[in-house]
Order: sequence, then structure tokens, then C-alpha cells
Amino acid sequence: MPTARSQAAASPTRERKLALTSDALIDTAVGCLTGAAVGDALGGATEGWSPQQIRERWGGWVEGIVPPYHEDWRTARPIAPYHKGDGHVTDDTLMTHLMVEVYEQAGAHLTAYDVAERLVPLMIGRKVWIPELEAEALPLQRVFLAEKFMALRLHWGHADPREAGVGNAVNCGAAMYIAPVGIVNAADPDTAYAEAIDVAGAHQSSYGREAAGVMAACVAAAATPGATVDDVLAAAVRLAKDGTRAGIEAVLDAAASIGHWTEAVESGKLRAAVAPYDTVGDDYRDQGLGARRPSRVHTIEELPVALGLLAIARGDWRDAVIGGVNYGRDSDSIASMAGAIAGALGGRAAVPADLVTAVASASKVDLVGPGERLAAVTARVRAADAARRAAVDRAFDGLAP
Repeated sequence: MPTARSQAAASPTRERKLALTSDALIDTAVGCLTGAAVGDALGGATEGWSPQQIRERWGGWVEGIVPPYHEDWRTARPIAPYHKGDGHVTDDTLMTHLMVEVYEQAGAHLTAYDVAERLVPLMIGRKVWIPELEAEALPLQRVFLAEKFMALRLHWGHADPREAGVGNAVNCGAAMYIAPVGIVNAADPDTAYAEAIDVAGAHQSSYGREAAGVMAACVAAAATPGATVDDVLAAAVRLAKDGTRAGIEAVLDAAASIGHWTEAVESGKLRAAVAPYDTVGDDYRDQGLGARRPSRVHTIEELPVALGLLAIARGDWRDAVIGGVNYGRDSDSIASMAGAIAGALGGRAAVPADLVTAVASASKVDLVGPGERLAAVTARVRAADAARRAAVDRAFDGLAP
């Protein structure tokens, strides 16, 4: 039975396409955000560990929800006080859901000023359920240091939002929650890239900001009816700049000779391909002085690896995400990024329903509602875009010969 997306792609008239947009858009947005959240939850348990440590701890590859690495997670370093594992989403999902709310508040495309005026106030002003803390708390109390820096710069330091990311540690902080920008700009990766670069300027600089732009573009490309994983990868390579592009190309070259995620993880080929462009180094928990510093020749590790796993999996959600989970290192963000793109490619059906239900229950977080709400605001934003474009075209007609 054809999906709403495939019907929309084949519709002969614009009117028919618009009539089907709602169902197709909801399917895509829900697939993207649930795919990201489940990847985040599965990868949270393995974050920071090597593939060998992962296999030793859980007696083989992790292919679903598992308990924490340390049974005494409340006190064990370096995990405490976070309850990672057991299906708990991390700050990646918390921030993504806040971005959906920012879009709802703005009702329009976002800029760096929306981060200062809407996102940061949500982070510091309203408690939400934090699964890893097993309590209601401010999102600021869960996010990592780079996100705390963003709040410091924008709320207390009153920095210009467009350049507040300058001076922050360069990491995947902005890229991890930027997927909603790709949905709002579905089928338009160039505009998604531009919007994400603007938004991310409030949080990141250098290759951290660049990764956010490319990640949003990948989601937008994946959300195009009839898109394939090759279309997504082509958009990533075309739009990426400097070390981000070089890192992506190196990982994709390595991925071309790999048949399955298990080979990618066991062989270390993806890690070897991205290593020359990654500043963190092989010891993930003990970086050198060059780590996370601005550079035109480097990239974050997470996005190129996520794209490499998507290439190996040919866009299949499960293989791409499980590969990210077992890759280790920043596995929650890798699996979340891969899950968002694969979810946008395949829609809601791409993400196993049993995992969505289990993660939502364990995290006590609604995973489907944010996608539905994002689809609704996207439809409104794109309708306003169309009206504005029509007005511009009518005005330009007076200048045309």
C-alpha cells in the first residue's frame, strides 16, 4: 500500500500534492524525531566506551535497550549522577524537543535571536522531566558544558546572538538538536543549511556550526518525497565546507568497501578515516590541548560517522542506528543523527514501533507528539513562505521585460 509520501511524490497536480501534504509531512516529521530519540536512548548506554568495552560489558553487540554500563551508576565515575541506559533519552532529545517549542512560539523560520529570546529562556526557566536524573529539573541542569556556555553568553553575558558561539568549545552541541530545522525546510537542503548556520551561530563556531548546517541539510534532503540515501549523501558533500567536507568524504570512501555495520565497528575503518580530521583523539575521555578548538581543517566526529553508517546501511534505520550504538565514543549523538536522517527517509514505519513505545515509557517522555506538532508548524511556515514568494514574484514582474 503506498504511503502518503509516495502518493504525494506521484501526484500530477499541485492541488493534489497540497491535499496530501499533511499526512506525508506528519509521517516524515514523526519518523525523523522518533528515529532520533530512539537512537539517542540506545546510544546513551554505550556513550564514552570503546567497541571492545561495549561487547565485554553486555556480552556481545548492543542491539536494543540495555542497563547502564555501571550497576552503581548513581556514584560511579565518570557517569554519575546520570542514569544512562534502560531506555533513557539524553540531552540530545531534550534539546530537540525544546527546538520544536521554539518553532511553535516563533511560527516562522528561526534565527540566532530565537535561540537567545526563546530557547535559552526555556532552558533556564521551566522544569521538565529529565530521565537521566529521574526528576523534574531545568534543562540547564542536564545539558553539557557547551550548552551551559550558550546560556551564559546569551542570558547573562548579553552577547550578540549571531556570534555568541565564538569562544565555545567546538563540538556537536548544535548539530545534535538541529533536525527540526531540516523538517521545517523539507525538500530544500540549501535553505535548511542557511537557516541552521544562522541558528547555530548562537551556540557554536567553526566546524561545530558547520556540522549543524550540514546535518539540517541532510534531514531536509531525506524529507524529500522519493529521496534515497545517495541523495542525502550528495547534499552533504555538496554543501559541507573545509574539514567537515574532507572528513565526510574520507568516511564515505571507507564506507564504500564495508558491507555491514559490524565490519565497520570491528575493523575500526570509519574511526581511522575520520581520525585525521577529529580533534578529540583516540582517548575519548582524556583529550589533548588541541581538542574542540576552532579550525578550518577539522570536523566533529559524529556527523561523518553517522553518514558513513547510513551509507553502509543503505538508509536502513536499524542497521545505521545499531552501528552507531556499538561504535561507542559519542554514540548517543551518532545514533541520534543517523536515526533522524533514516527516520526522515523512511517515515514513521522506519522506526520500530516497539522501541518507540519502550523508550517513551522508560523516559516518561512523549516521542510522537513533538513530530506531530513540528509538522503542524512547518505547514504554517511553508504556507507563509509561498505567499511571500508569490508577492515577490508579482512585484518583480514589474521589472521584467
